[in-house]
Amino acid sequence: MSEKKRIVVGMSGGVDSSVTAWLLKQQGHEVIGVFMQNWEDDNDDEYCSIKEDSRDAIAVADIVGIDIEIVNFASEYKDRVFKYFLDEYSAGRTPNPDVLCNAEIKFKAFLDYAMSLGADCIATGHYARKLEQGCQHYLLKAVDASKDQSYFLYRLSQAQLSKAMFPLGQLHKTEVRKLAEQAQLPNFAKKDSTGICFIGERPFREFLNRYLPKQPGQMVTPEGKLMGEHMGLMYYTLGQRKGLGIGGQGEPWFVADKDIAGNRLIVVQGHDHPLLLKPQLNAQQLSWTLDQAPQPGRYAAKTRYRQQDAACELITVDAQQCQVQFDHAQWAVTPGQSVVLYDGDICLGGGIIS
Repeated sequence: MSEKKRIVVGMSGGVDSSVTAWLLKQQGHEVIGVFMQNWEDDNDDEYCSIKEDSRDAIAVADIVGIDIEIVNFASEYKDRVFKYFLDEYSAGRTPNPDVLCNAEIKFKAFLDYAMSLGADCIATGHYARKLEQGCQHYLLKAVDASKDQSYFLYRLSQAQLSKAMFPLGQLHKTEVRKLAEQAQLPNFAKKDSTGICFIGERPFREFLNRYLPKQPGQMVTPEGKLMGEHMGLMYYTLGQRKGLGIGGQGEPWFVADKDIAGNRLIVVQGHDHPLLLKPQLNAQQLSWTLDQAPQPGRYAAKTRYRQQDAACELITVDAQQCQVQFDHAQWAVTPGQSVVLYDGDICLGGGIIS
C-alpha cells in the first residue's frame, strides 16, 4: 500500500461519500469525516433533508469507525454561491450551482478547513479520476460514463486537484451500492439527491419567488405572435417544454430565447426548430484544470451535464473568452450553463456560455 495519509472526507449522508470513507479506512488511512451544513434559511421545512442526511452521515461514520464533525459553511455558501445563483437568474441566465459549489465550497472552504485539521488531502464521492504525471495533475472522466461528474469539476485548479482524491472514479455505481451493502452501511439503498447543491429538492418556482420578484410578460413566437403569458423569465430555460401552457395541434412548443430588454419569452414549435440549434458558442469566465488554456484545435465538448461529447474546434481562446465551433449544431445551448472541453478522457476545463 502507498503511504498512510490523513484524509478528510466530505460526507453528505449519501451512499457515494459513505463508500468513499469506508474504502479509505479499509486501505489503512487515517480518515476524518466532515458533514457540511451550507444552508440555514429553512432547515425545518419538508424539502430540506439536512437533519436526515446528517443523521445518516453520523451513523455511517460510527460503522466505519471514524470521527465526524458537522461544520457550518452557510455564510460562505450565501456569499460565494447563492448570491451568484440569484444574480444570474435575475439577468435571465440559467446558472449551474453545482459547478460553483464545487469550486467555492467543497474544494475551497472545505479544503481550507481540512488543511487546518492537518490533512494531507481531501476525498469526495465524485465520479471522476485523477492522474499524476510529474508535477501535473490531470482530471479524467470516471470509468462509469453514465455517472461521470468531471463536468461539474472543470473549475478546479492544479492546487485544488493536488489535494483531492476521488476513490470512486474506477468503480461503477452498481459496485458502489454493492460495497455499501456488504459493509452494512445503513444508507446502501438511499436514492441519489437531484436537488440544488446543498439546498435540496424543492418546488423551484416557489423557491426562487422567495428571493426574486415575479415579472410576468408576453410569450411570443419569433415573428411576434402572442402565445400566452410567462411567469417571469427566470423560471424558464432554453429547450424547456413543460410548463408553457401552450396546447393545440401539431408539434410541442419549446423555449428558444429570452428577450431580456422586452421581458418576452420566445417560443417555437418543434424539437428541431432552427432557433434551438447552435453551430457555435462563446464562453467567458474561463477556468482550465492545467492552469493554462489549451491550444486552438480539435476537441470534444459538453454544453450540459447529461450529454454525449460533441466533436468541436476550439477556434480562439484568450484570457477573457473562447469560441467553440461544433461539427454538428448543438441543441438548446443555454447562457449561464458551462461548456466543458475534453481531450479524450482528460477534462481540460471550460467556461460560462455567454
